[in-house]
Amino acid sequence: MRALLAASVLALLTACASTPSTGPVGPGEYRVQAGDTLTSIARRNGTTVSQIMRLNNLPNANRISVGEVLKVGGGSTATASSSPSAPARSPSRRAPASAPEAPSGPVGNISLAWPAAGNVSRRFDGSAQKGIDIAGTSGAPVTAAAAGDVAYAGDALRGYGNLIILRHPGNFLTIYAHNRRLLVKEGQKISQGQKIAEVGGRANGAPTLYFEVRAGGVPTDPQRYLPSR
Repeated sequence: MRALLAASVLALLTACASTPSTGPVGPGEYRVQAGDTLTSIARRNGTTVSQIMRLNNLPNANRISVGEVLKVGGGSTATASSSPSAPARSPSRRAPASAPEAPSGPVGNISLAWPAAGNVSRRFDGSAQKGIDIAGTSGAPVTAAAAGDVAYAGDALRGYGNLIILRHPGNFLTIYAHNRRLLVKEGQKISQGQKIAEVGGRANGAPTLYFEVRAGGVPTDPQRYLPSR
């Protein structure tokens, strides 16, 4: 029974992966398609790689994922083309970079807030680390990064400890792992900032919240979309 439950949780984590690149994006945004590079995206949107990296706080030009939504500037929405090399019309204006003091940052059509107090002790790398570790205090509040509903609350998935998965509009999931105590139940509606758990930690480790964002089933660097601290 536990194995079946774990399998269902894994299926939930990848359920949106079949349609990562078909949803609408907002003005001045672009959803990454298979085979895209920042160079091709910049060419298509009449901008530069450095401008896209600045708008999205990207530390590495080679680290983008299919399904991710990038700010590209301008007021029109860019979509995938059958001729990627054809340049798009230059945008008439640039979208301003997010101000550091903003309370939240956009992820497609949702906004995220920090789920726990503390510094990031381990960053997203897209392979071994598909989320971030937030060093905290044992028992401190874990709060919902965005409004949604509880898709899963339990401990059946090996390696995640006490786990909460929240489902958000637009094929987004936020994942909160290694909690000391869970305070919500599956199917419950959650508001942004609502307390959903208490900080725990990995076995024999310091108190830590593991936080992950999945866009269309694809793990995405949460720090691109969280406000600066």
